[in-house]
Amino acid sequence: MASGKPAARIDTSRPHPARIYDFLLGGKDNYPVDQAVAERLPVEARNGAAANRAFMRRGIEWTARAGVDQFLDVGTGIPTEPNLHQIAQDVDPTCRIVYVDNDPIVLRHAEALLVSRPEGRTAYVQADVLDPEAILEQARRTLDFGRPVALSLIALLHFVPDGRDPYGIVRTLLAPLVPGSCLILSHLSMDLLTPEQDRTEEYRTAGIDLRPRTYAEVLRFFDGLDLVEPGLVPCWHKDSPRPADADLPGAQSGYAGVGFVR
Repeated sequence: MASGKPAARIDTSRPHPARIYDFLLGGKDNYPVDQAVAERLPVEARNGAAANRAFMRRGIEWTARAGVDQFLDVGTGIPTEPNLHQIAQDVDPTCRIVYVDNDPIVLRHAEALLVSRPEGRTAYVQADVLDPEAILEQARRTLDFGRPVALSLIALLHFVPDGRDPYGIVRTLLAPLVPGSCLILSHLSMDLLTPEQDRTEEYRTAGIDLRPRTYAEVLRFFDGLDLVEPGLVPCWHKDSPRPADADLPGAQSGYAGVGFVR
């Protein structure tokens, strides 16, 4: 496994989205400051986190079975089995994966847990989605951009405010990807939640920018791509039964989709 930068100091005085997400998934790699935010969230937040993780598994497995064998996962989060490389390499052991995150605790665990199968390769890059050019530069050390790459942006872009140009970031990350590449994306939305279920302010009070987006706003990330059926939906699944937990409260707290580069 390769790594981008040496580990920075872990700041336990401020909550971090990756650690809050870890807590919601039942993980233990979080701190009281993260737990304090997560415990103020309703049960819908836990169901939404679990549903989002399940989408990641379905989307990555389907994409690997469709023949894509390279993955660029930006906003990896704290490792939770099965990790993306395990899912992809179970389909094709030669898959190459580059993980990207900006939280030092993710790097600390990545070095221990994100181990590739011998036939493939797994790398970790310590970088921020706000610097997509740096991500691409380091990803080229592992991925062959002359062949299709799946860009995975799972539950990430709702942490990028409008003023930081999230659509421009996605365009930059997609720009070097050849036809046959794809975008795998999920994004928080309040479209299907009640005002009582909206806890956006809990994040903002904790100093975390959170920008839920509408269906039309999320769909813009797929501009110029060919969406895979069933399109951009709250519970994406392809060539598999509807998930049993799809109708739990909060499980449909966002939109997800897969789109291919023409």
